[in-house]
Order: sequence, then structure tokens, then C-alpha cells
Amino acid sequence: MFDYFRKLLDSASLSPHGICLLWRPELLWTHVTSDAVIAASYFSISAALSYFLMRRRDISFGPMVWAFATFILACGATHVMSIWTLWHPDYGVEAMVKLLTAVASIVTAVALWPLLPKALAWPSPVQLQAANSALEERIRERDTAMEALRLETAARLEAEQKLRHAQKMEAVGQLTGGVAHDFNNLMTVVLANLERAERQLSKDGAGKDEAAVVKALQNAQVGARRAAVLTRQLLSFSRRQPLQPVLGDVNEIVSQAADLAKGLMPDQVRTELKLASGLPSVQVDINEAVNALVNLSANARDAMPEGGSLVIQTGLAELEQGAVSDLKAGSYVTAAVTDTGCGLAPEVAEKAFEPFFTTKPLGEGTGLGLSQVYGFIRQSGGDVIIDSLVGRGTTVTLYLPAAGEAA
Repeated sequence: MFDYFRKLLDSASLSPHGICLLWRPELLWTHVTSDAVIAASYFSISAALSYFLMRRRDISFGPMVWAFATFILACGATHVMSIWTLWHPDYGVEAMVKLLTAVASIVTAVALWPLLPKALAWPSPVQLQAANSALEERIRERDTAMEALRLETAARLEAEQKLRHAQKMEAVGQLTGGVAHDFNNLMTVVLANLERAERQLSKDGAGKDEAAVVKALQNAQVGARRAAVLTRQLLSFSRRQPLQPVLGDVNEIVSQAADLAKGLMPDQVRTELKLASGLPSVQVDINEAVNALVNLSANARDAMPEGGSLVIQTGLAELEQGAVSDLKAGSYVTAAVTDTGCGLAPEVAEKAFEPFFTTKPLGEGTGLGLSQVYGFIRQSGGDVIIDSLVGRGTTVTLYLPAAGEAA
């Protein structure tokens, strides 16, 4: 074996390859240039593959690519030896380089065929694009579903909150209605007996002592009547007060309320009416409706201690089912009272219609004004919506179902 390699590497009896080309420069340098470019390209490809494999160790067919890089490197070496043997007859070294290249090529070729089915199974760019498009569509569908779920959850929570509030208001209404009904009966008895005693004293003649008794009885009657007013407010909130609904014109009701409210307004409060024309009639107790608007105007005045603007506006709203509270779909005539006062915080606005709730100082309000308006409007088949912003003012809108006839 040693003798074989000694003879293989012995170049003493050999001539360089340039002799075969008669040392013609055009042949020599054409061979040199071509082989140098090919060798440089092979070395560059091999280096690029090696760098890629070192940076991407997750490649599935890494050993195969390494074998291919080795094969290309060996091919480049054979072209370098072709240049070398033009002047140096080291054909044995060139043969060994070619032998190594042959071994690398065989290993690469043998390893390539078993991998060919797997390589063919790789998805094409078109398939990858289709898969990416399908994945993006699924992601969009998931995002849409998540957004719909979020909106549904928010709507459900809001509905549950409204239901709890409605249940609380209903429970409070039943309680106040029962108390007011019994209290009203008691006040009726008290007033009847007070009036009977006053008539009896007047009939028998009033002396000095009797006059004092009559005065006391009259004061008692005043207190009892005030208590009766309180019970009427409670009955209004609980939607049990006796109403006398008739066909009425909302614009006329607003005008009457504005005339009554003028005496309540200071000079620094400007009152403006914006009445829509052609509104249908409403079935409502006119006196109670006027009282409700006067009540709202008084609240608006109290919210503007430094003065401001009070606007009462009428209009027609076409509502869908559930657009406003639990009102049925249909036509509703609206009357909105807007002030430019201090406004209400959201948590305060939510409690505004609850009985005995007030933002006024102790002794300046019963807390039944808005609750009375709420109960009356609900008993009339409508609803009340309050829209307020701290520092900007408040708008209270009354919705009454249209009766379908022109006013």
C-alpha cells in the first residue's frame, strides 16, 4: 500500500500539462481563468451553504445539505488542481483530490434518492400561500367571534344591570304604593273628622277659646292635606294613582307648563320653547303631565344657581323594540327639558328616579319629584330617560306613545 502511494505521488518522470498545450498563452490563460472562476464559485456556494446550516440548525435535511456542500467544495478543489498541473506535474495529488470528490459525490447521490419522496412532499409556494390564507381567514373568524362574544357579554351585563334596577324600582314601588294607599285612607279619616269638628264649632258659635280651637283644627287640616299630597306622590311613583287620560296636544301641555314655570324662574334663567309642528296626539292625564313638566323645570332651575338656559323641546321619535328601555316599537311623542346646569355624575343619574333620593341639602327636597314623574310616565305607557354630564347640564326626555290622531 505504501509503495502504491509512493508511485502515485512520484512525478519525476512526468511532464506538466502545459506541455500538451505547447505553452500557448491563449490556451493556458483561458484554462486558468475558467478553472479559477469555477473554483471560486464552488467555494462560494459551499461557504454559503455552511453558513446557512450553522445559522439554521432546525433544517430537517441538514446532513444531506452538508454532504452537498462537501461535494461542491471538492469539485472546486479539482479545478484548482487543474490550474496547478499546468505547470507542475503533480497528477497523483490531483488524482487523490478527484478520488475524494468521487467519494463525496457517491455519498451525496446515494443519500439524495431516499430523501427525494420527502422533498416532493414539501408544500409548494402556492400551497403555502393557500394555507396561510386559510389560517388568516380562521384568525379573522376567531377575532370576529371574540368581538361578538365581548359585545354579547357587555350587552348581557348591561341587561342584567337594568333588570336588577327595574326589579329594585318595582319592589320599592310596591312598598311605597302599599304604604301610600293605607296612609291615604288614614288621612281621609283624619281630614273628614277635622272638617266635621270645624263645622260643629262654627255652628255652635265661636268664642275666644273656640276660635283657637278652630285655628288649630285648620292647621291640622293643612298638615293633613300636605300628607295627602305626599301620598299622591308616592302613589304616582308606584303607578297606582287614579289618572284621567284624554287625547291631548303635547305642544299645548308644554305651553301650559312653561306659563306656570315662569313664576318659578329667576331673571338669570332664560326659558326657550322649541315646539315641533304636526305632532300626533297622546293619551295622557293633562294635569299630571303639566305638573311633571313644571317639576322638571323646577329641578332644572335648582341646577342653575348662577343662571343659565332652560329649553323645553318637543318632537316625534320612531323607536325600535328595546331602543329606549323596554318600550315597544312604534311612534312616541317626546318632551325634553334641557338645562345648562351642573349636571349629574353617572352613578347619581342612575338613582335619580328612586324615591326619597335627592342631591339637595337636608330639608330642601323630599326626593319624590323625579320619582313622581317617572311613575306617572310609566303608568301612561311611556318612559323617562335622563342624559347628564357633569359641568355640561342635564336633559330629561319624556316618551309618550302617540295616539295616532293629529293634534
